[in-house]
Amino acid sequence: MRPREIKPPSRVDNQIIASLIPPGSRVLDLGCGEGDLLDLLVREKNVSASGVEIDEEAIYKCVEKGLSVSRLDIDSGLDDYPDGFFDFVIFNQVLEQILYPRRALLQGLRVGRKAVVGFPNFCHFSIRRKIMFKGRVPVTPVLPYSWYDSPNLHFLSIKDFLEFCRAENIQIEKKFFLADGRRIRFLPNLRAQKAILLLNRP
Repeated sequence: MRPREIKPPSRVDNQIIASLIPPGSRVLDLGCGEGDLLDLLVREKNVSASGVEIDEEAIYKCVEKGLSVSRLDIDSGLDDYPDGFFDFVIFNQVLEQILYPRRALLQGLRVGRKAVVGFPNFCHFSIRRKIMFKGRVPVTPVLPYSWYDSPNLHFLSIKDFLEFCRAENIQIEKKFFLADGRRIRFLPNLRAQKAILLLNRP
């Protein structure tokens, strides 16, 4: 018998997302990168997993893990999926990087019964402090890019996203706000570095 491969510890956001998805679900992970989250879901939740990624090198990494990943543009790649085809559509750290996040999210909630969204909070107090006192776009562990090589096209806060959900009649089932791997319950728009939300559309 081959020894069981020892996997490195999962990121906290991946662990939270995995906790939201029941075993055996049909899952689509948009912007899945090298497939760490999908691999976790397959191993621990026995999901039927599909990924979407545009970076070819990352796709090769997914294939090496035995994952099914398509090379698609998230902005237009969901149009051909039928309504409710997936149980969950995951947008983790991708809404801020695509051209039309509103359209993509509404399409995700069409093709998936529920959506899981994770994004960095651009109004965390450390970012506000650096802008105020240094007068420069900050580089932080959560936002580790200089202005000229950042993949981020949109800069949203937790408050922005909650207001967006209200305007679009999107129901928020669960909310997790994180800073340095810890859950933040008080003043999340100021104190949280990341947000993870479970959404549906009645």
